[in-house]
Amino acid sequence: MIGRHSTPPKWSAEFCACGEQPVTCFVTCCLPCITFGQIAEIVDEGRSSCVGQGCVYGLLMVVACNWVYSCLYREKLRAKFGLPAEPCCDCCVTCCCDPCALCQEHAELKARGFDPSKGWIGPPNAPPQMPPSMSR
Repeated sequence: MIGRHSTPPKWSAEFCACGEQPVTCFVTCCLPCITFGQIAEIVDEGRSSCVGQGCVYGLLMVVACNWVYSCLYREKLRAKFGLPAEPCCDCCVTCCCDPCALCQEHAELKARGFDPSKGWIGPPNAPPQMPPSMSR
């Protein structure tokens, strides 16, 4: 159609809306490596594990570089869903308040039909995969 403008994609959750998901907020504040691992596994579409990514994030926390790794995955998530860099660039967001960024990313995945606590099980609303040995 001529003159039809599509609205650009927006984040489903506000950046500082951690209180809307109190369990995620609590886990992220106490053990952000868990939330990060869940996000990374889904963003990587199961090519990496929640445990592996969480361990890498935890090790980077020891040297205070976890925000850099988180920034990379925030960029991947934004690219995957065409989301804007809000409220500012990804590096600033993760450096200044990584727990808020992780909560926002977690909420975004849930809003798009993923369950980060279950890990990557395929795209949302996809039929279950049958093993090759089974047929109808």
